Amino acid sequence: MIRIRDLSLPPDGDMARLVQAAARQLRISPNEIKQLDLKKKSVDARKKNDVRIIYTVDVAVKGREDKILKMAHSPKASIARDTLYSVPQPQALPDSQPIIVGFGPAGMFAALVLSMAGLRPLVLERGQDAKTRHEAVSRFWQTGELDPECNVQFGEGGAGTFSDGKLNTGVRNERIGWILEQFAEAGASADILYDAKPHIGTDELVTVVQNLREKILHYGGEIRFGTRLTGIEAENGRITAVRVQSADSETVLPASRVLLAIGHSARDTFEALHSAGVPMEPKPFSMGVRIEHPQRQINENQYGPFADAPGLGAADYKLNVQLPSGGSAYTFCMCPGGYVVAAASEPGGVVTNGMSDHARDGENANAALLVTLNPADFPDSSPLGGMYWQRQIEQAAFRAGGCNYRAPAQLVGDFLKKQPSQALGAVQPAYRPGVTLCELHEVLPERITSVLEQALPELDKRLHGFARPDAVLTAPETRSSSPVRILRDETRQSSLRGLYPCGEGAGYAGGITSAALDGMLTAEAIINELSNLKG
Repeated sequence: MIRIRDLSLPPDGDMARLVQAAARQLRISPNEIKQLDLKKKSVDARKKNDVRIIYTVDVAVKGREDKILKMAHSPKASIARDTLYSVPQPQALPDSQPIIVGFGPAGMFAALVLSMAGLRPLVLERGQDAKTRHEAVSRFWQTGELDPECNVQFGEGGAGTFSDGKLNTGVRNERIGWILEQFAEAGASADILYDAKPHIGTDELVTVVQNLREKILHYGGEIRFGTRLTGIEAENGRITAVRVQSADSETVLPASRVLLAIGHSARDTFEALHSAGVPMEPKPFSMGVRIEHPQRQINENQYGPFADAPGLGAADYKLNVQLPSGGSAYTFCMCPGGYVVAAASEPGGVVTNGMSDHARDGENANAALLVTLNPADFPDSSPLGGMYWQRQIEQAAFRAGGCNYRAPAQLVGDFLKKQPSQALGAVQPAYRPGVTLCELHEVLPERITSVLEQALPELDKRLHGFARPDAVLTAPETRSSSPVRILRDETRQSSLRGLYPCGEGAGYAGGITSAALDGMLTAEAIINELSNLKG
């Protein structure tokens, strides 16, 4: 195949034009192209009066590729060369079944690699399967009935199952393509294989994670839902067993290799590990609010007269600002055409998150608007100090919302004036199960509100209308990443040997794809250790 980069076309979605553009680069007729595959698609909206879609394609041609390339003399064309990933195979089998704690992206892809390597991992997940979990989450949004063990944070697929399902990452690694292929084979739309900003969508993720589970089972993995890690046992500096709670009974499982993929919200597990002496430290993270605007406004801001072009879809944004005061704020997990949802995992606390369906066809755009926080900012200097601060804020929001999981909310204009909001404007909040208008300065710490006050006008300069007076702020967004890092060395093990912390919860990833990648690399570390043992 010949790879052609940087083909620029108007956003009309006309594939015939793409074939013609590829043919022009190769100086051949369109009918000499036998096959065209999309490899990358991105939007160039730097010029609002000339929005373009930029393509990279692979083409199969009639005739010899080297001869055609020589005749074309195009700097955009070359022979396509992709590095393909294959699961490594161990040179020895373990003395006991590898255990994976958590079945979010890190745990899921670790389980996939280990099962395809023939190691038959046992996955322990405190939450439930995707179908049962979807029912529990829907019930919570409708009635306020929270299941602490099965919610937006806990269960098959992890927190990402109830999100926009973003798969883009700044990490470059040959495994990324393999991860995307696994998602596509499991039922995600094929456009994730070439879109520069791939996303799956909540509506597709429920099916995707179930199909990935079936693949793991096919290769010999085992998965136990409703099973929570409560402690670990060790001898001579090496893990020997894990204690788990399932239904009403506690069980001790022998274990010599435990991959920890517990996610960023497993607070009781963090406490149990800390009590057991597992080395960990506080980690910088971010907290703030969700901000909502009309999606139409974002489309017009980003695409100008091309806002309705069929090939563009719902527009997104990514903003950040460094303030003269030294603080910083940024947008995160932007959900075009999405919804703000209740994401609590503990009784008596309000947590917000964003999600969207694959079509991104909701009325509002929303994003986390976050303030960067360092351990020096935490009220508590212990390794779990950031976690305890999260909890305090969530509990304050619960009280402000009415003690029924409604979230405290305020209009941007009122927030900047430090006055409680009395009525909504044109922007109707999408938060499930509903909002209570209030004064967010009474809910959030001054360390956060002071930065947001400074940041909103500055971000408005970068995206006109970002600080429109009737934009809605819903609080709090506390679970953007883990406030804890579980320490590991170059072998990906804790100083407690045989314990492999990984993923977002352990402080080594941020998002679905990077967590999946970290899970894969940690699984490979276990495979490498087994091979070295044989040697």
